[in-house]
Amino acid sequence: MEALAAFLSEVDLTLSGLDAPSVRLWIERDERGAIAGSTGYEISGDGRHALIRSVAVAPSQRSRGRGRALASFALERAAEEGAMKAWLFSRRSGPFWQSLGFEAADRDELAEALADTHQVRLFQQTGQLGREVAWSRLLDVV
Repeated sequence: MEALAAFLSEVDLTLSGLDAPSVRLWIERDERGAIAGSTGYEISGDGRHALIRSVAVAPSQRSRGRGRALASFALERAAEEGAMKAWLFSRRSGPFWQSLGFEAADRDELAEALADTHQVRLFQQTGQLGREVAWSRLLDVV
């Protein structure tokens, strides 16, 4: 967990609740064993919504399709777990997420659907929620 937190910190992603039971995380390592990428989601209390988070690729591994593969992996796992809709926050990567079928969403609707998640609670407590850009898409039924 310490290595993942350091990796996510380096790529400027949220660390809140990484060890919570509602958060699912996966890492990909390079040939030296260093973290090359990560992906995950936080599931809502009712299991119907997934907040995609921690999708990152090390700078040396970018532009090789790893981000798409990691994001798709998280989306597939969330659907297998029963989530029907995926949500995320991204101020910088809108075109990437749009290429995966995400559309701009209402951040207050996201906050309501995922009110019990660590990331939403953190963003509400710190006032960051008002600066975030929300995205969503339906998940394929598995």
